[in-house]
Amino acid sequence: MNKKEVLELKRRFKKEAATFTRVCGCYVDGNHNKVCKFGNTFLNLEEDEFYKYLEIANKALSGTIGNNLLELKFPIEEEEVGGRQHILMALRASKLEDENLLDTFYDLVIDTYDHAGNYLIVLFHDAYDVMSRTSDNNNLDESEEVYEYLICAICPVDLSKPGLGFLEEEHRIGPRVRDWVVGAVDTAFLFPAFNDRSTDIHSTLFYTKNTKEPHSEFMANGLGCGIERTATEQKMAFHSIVRNVLGAEDEHTDDVLLDLQQNLSDMIDEYAETHDDDEDVFLLDKEVVTKLLADSEISEEKAAKIEKSVDEAFGEKPPAAENVIDSKALVQNELRVEKMALEDQVGTLTVQLTEKDEALAERTSQLIEKQEEIDNYIAETKTYDVVLRVKPEKASQIKSQVINGQKCLVIPMGEDEHATINGVNTTV
Repeated sequence: MNKKEVLELKRRFKKEAATFTRVCGCYVDGNHNKVCKFGNTFLNLEEDEFYKYLEIANKALSGTIGNNLLELKFPIEEEEVGGRQHILMALRASKLEDENLLDTFYDLVIDTYDHAGNYLIVLFHDAYDVMSRTSDNNNLDESEEVYEYLICAICPVDLSKPGLGFLEEEHRIGPRVRDWVVGAVDTAFLFPAFNDRSTDIHSTLFYTKNTKEPHSEFMANGLGCGIERTATEQKMAFHSIVRNVLGAEDEHTDDVLLDLQQNLSDMIDEYAETHDDDEDVFLLDKEVVTKLLADSEISEEKAAKIEKSVDEAFGEKPPAAENVIDSKALVQNELRVEKMALEDQVGTLTVQLTEKDEALAERTSQLIEKQEEIDNYIAETKTYDVVLRVKPEKASQIKSQVINGQKCLVIPMGEDEHATINGVNTTV
């Protein structure tokens, strides 16, 4: 069943549209004893009850297809006389009017449903006049078939929380009386399935509230079907395999898992671009797993171990790839990528600043040397009347000579040589 087919049934679970013919139930205590049973024409229920039972029916078909809602197939032997599917067929045909059949079914649930406390088994019978539809999903005013079905819901029954309340008879505040209260649906199923808007007696739609730990024992023993994993279980199994191979304590394992999630998400997006059919599911088969591990740069040795473990875990029923995607992990990976990009930017800026600091330090050193030269020059000019600064090769050419009775320093100058006196360029 797909989402549209589930919603088509649920739209009728309203006061003005509900057509349930009968509702029956059995209250079971923690010792697996049938405490009480009941059966009523649905439309004769008091208003409060009416809405509460509608709420239970709605909850039995709620959640996500493939996670809360699983389609289970009946094996051929269960469709034979005495099989679980055969019992459901008889129960449906009786329209919940046969007390012996109801007792047989209640006993089947009690024997196969593993629950430590009290619980309530609720059964609904309905007949839906399925209208023909045009290609644009508009209803035609003619019936295609009558879809007759059952909904079974199992609800835990727990004591209300202790607390204080007003005791009207005693006219005081005191401990209130604790009642046994029916909780939200824990496990349920729809029989037969409503596939392609038609009756499918070979399948049932199973509901579980707890997607981490569904009542798989009831799938197998209560309904006689093969056990199907929820999307949550598939995700947990896949992540567990990867962690066990890479090393749960390895600090890099979380990063590898995030890379796997991102790469798989990208593969799903690429697949969706070339496949328009919503029912054409992208499966996590061997070929996809191999490519995914290669894209995530996991070593060949570890990749081989992961591939083998995935094949052993899922066998001939590879999960839908989207079932092992963790949306929280994708968000976390986006934050990780942003953080890494920021760290790279900080690193680049640090290198640039370091290079600039080194250049600045070198320039500062040159200025200090220049300042020292200037300071030395000033000191020398204060000590001597004449201070000469010449190139080393020129120093040996300088001679002292008396000219016209004056002591002179004679500096030979070539045609291509220039001189500066007290910072002023001088032509010789």
